[in-house]
Amino acid sequence: VQLQASGGGLVQAGGSLRLSCAASGSIVSINTMGWYRQAPGKQREMVATITVSGNTNYADSVKGRFAVSRGNAKNTVYPQMNSLKPEDTAVYYCNLNMRKNILSAFHDYWGKGTLVTVSS
Repeated sequence: VQLQASGGGLVQAGGSLRLSCAASGSIVSINTMGWYRQAPGKQREMVATITVSGNTNYADSVKGRFAVSRGNAKNTVYPQMNSLKPEDTAVYYCNLNMRKNILSAFHDYWGKGTLVTVSS
């Protein structure tokens, strides 16, 4: 399983960015897709996730500003990030939580991070 992420970059505070992530390979039973982030000196944290049925979950710090959606190709996920703040600066990681069959446990797969820098 591979996750290809894109869309990071430099943006001014108050601006917007749209990340994208596409999963490929042996995709069998998806639980969630989403994004996590890790700022310098901090632990990785969940930003937004979405289930196969479209249920979403957001970190309190991004609620009302970020919106996650899945593409027509169901193995893609897009977080639309609006009203960005300097504290949103981090490396963002695409995540896929899935299992290969009904007898196996769910497992996390990670893409390479993409840097988002928000200048004040």
